[in-house]
Amino acid sequence: MSAAEERLAALGLSVPEVAAPVAAYVPAVRSGDHVFTSGQLPMRVGELMATGKVGAEVTTEEAYACAQQCVLNAIAAVRAELGDLDLVERVVKVVVFVASTRDFTGQPQVANGASELLGQVFGDAGVHARSAVGATSLPLDAPVEVELMVRVAAG
Repeated sequence: MSAAEERLAALGLSVPEVAAPVAAYVPAVRSGDHVFTSGQLPMRVGELMATGKVGAEVTTEEAYACAQQCVLNAIAAVRAELGDLDLVERVVKVVVFVASTRDFTGQPQVANGASELLGQVFGDAGVHARSAVGATSLPLDAPVEVELMVRVAAG
């Protein structure tokens, strides 16, 4: 078990199975010393945790939890690509899309669900650049979607 997985276990979490793509793409691609994930939805055991827009059907707190699940799914995609999360040297960039009402401006608070979990899992290597973007809709009516770019050890 990698150090990242041990930290997840201490939080009562684990790396899930890689979420099946909902269209024509792969969950993650390695290019040189980076792994890029596709956007990950808040799928848990094959189902979305919530649907709808943040600020209407979904609360900020629910969306925060969805962002955490998205990150778990992204971590799963990285692990599947690398075989070992200990190869992650740095989380470089996180992009969080939040399907929200026109007047909702709390995208950064939702994105903190992803960012804070990455910090807990990867420590200083989890500190990253980030974009939190409002969207009118996301695939399958998901409230949140997250993608990661990580730098990996030469292997």
